[in-house]
Amino acid sequence: MQQKLHDFAAKQGLSLPQDAGEKLALYANLIWQKKDFLNLTSVAGKEEIFTRHLCDGLAGAAFIDGRARQQGKTRYSVADMGSGAGYIGLTMAMALPQAQVHLVESLEKRCSFMNWAILKLGLKNVSVHCMRLGQKEIETFDFVTERAMGQINDILPLLAPCVKQGGLLLPYQSQPNDAKPELVAGLGLTTQTAAEYILPGEEKVRYLAVFAH
Repeated sequence: MQQKLHDFAAKQGLSLPQDAGEKLALYANLIWQKKDFLNLTSVAGKEEIFTRHLCDGLAGAAFIDGRARQQGKTRYSVADMGSGAGYIGLTMAMALPQAQVHLVESLEKRCSFMNWAILKLGLKNVSVHCMRLGQKEIETFDFVTERAMGQINDILPLLAPCVKQGGLLLPYQSQPNDAKPELVAGLGLTTQTAAEYILPGEEKVRYLAVFAH
């Protein structure tokens, strides 16, 4: 599975650090170990953790890496909102050691799992924020990702204030873009072309919507 992760990342244009495959495999084991107790995932087998969740994170990491390179950024901040078990954010932290990754999650037991996983994985470029968006001010970030928080038109007002001026908001979507144009404009965002990718073993096209601040 480690080779499949490297192959998928390479297909997206991302070269993974040498130790990333081993760390991602360990992370998958940690998820499998705690999945029932913490209700982390509904997958039937461990391989699905790699192909469904971790590859989703790698697709986002590849897009962020490409945009950061275009912008000449060697260091940048990434926030994953509604992180859950950290599928997207922790995968990005392992794939993008040059990024400072912030995991924002409201459920304490999932925050505890992510903090435990960070210690087990020995990650130094990631932190967990146990909080609910909208309840208090949060800093802004170069890149903000989100998967499964809710409908795009409901979550955009919560996420837009977290994006730095010149930054990008990147929600995972099943359609290229369902956001209302008047809502996007009212939040000070502009819509860019969505990124497309296909997970291993699937034919369905998935999308990373792209909104610039």
